[in-house]
Amino acid sequence: MSDKEIILTQDGLKRLEDELENLKSVKRREVAERIKVAIGYGDISENSEYEDAKNEQAFIEGRVITLEKMLRNARIINNDDIDIDTVSIGSIVTVEDMEFGDTTEYAIVGTAEADPLNNKISNESPVGRAILGKKKGTVVDVNVPAGIIQYKIVDIKKW
Repeated sequence: MSDKEIILTQDGLKRLEDELENLKSVKRREVAERIKVAIGYGDISENSEYEDAKNEQAFIEGRVITLEKMLRNARIINNDDIDIDTVSIGSIVTVEDMEFGDTTEYAIVGTAEADPLNNKISNESPVGRAILGKKKGTVVDVNVPAGIIQYKIVDIKKW
């Protein structure tokens, strides 16, 4: 991971800090105990419990490094920084599909917080990129693999 700036909301910052704390204080201890128990079984060259525990340890250590780097390079978006006149990171935006008339509400977040299944979309996603900086009432074209979708920005709120 490069030293790219990571944009986070207060909520996203808290989640990453909590995950890091859990990995350092709970998961490291659990995997160390698993390794200790697996070594007790004898020959580690053919010990699948030992291999599994070592692989989990490597994953945990890699994730700790990633999270620490993300937090070091984080820029926090405060609720006070969000302008309800234009779409920005931290906005909650209601858009209307101009073809079908359906409305959807999206939270615009940085890539580290994106969770499309929960309508948290990245500022770098096709929809996020298309609506960023736009005002209520604006119709935007969103380039997606299936073609172009037109959305009208119906409402903009703070997170």
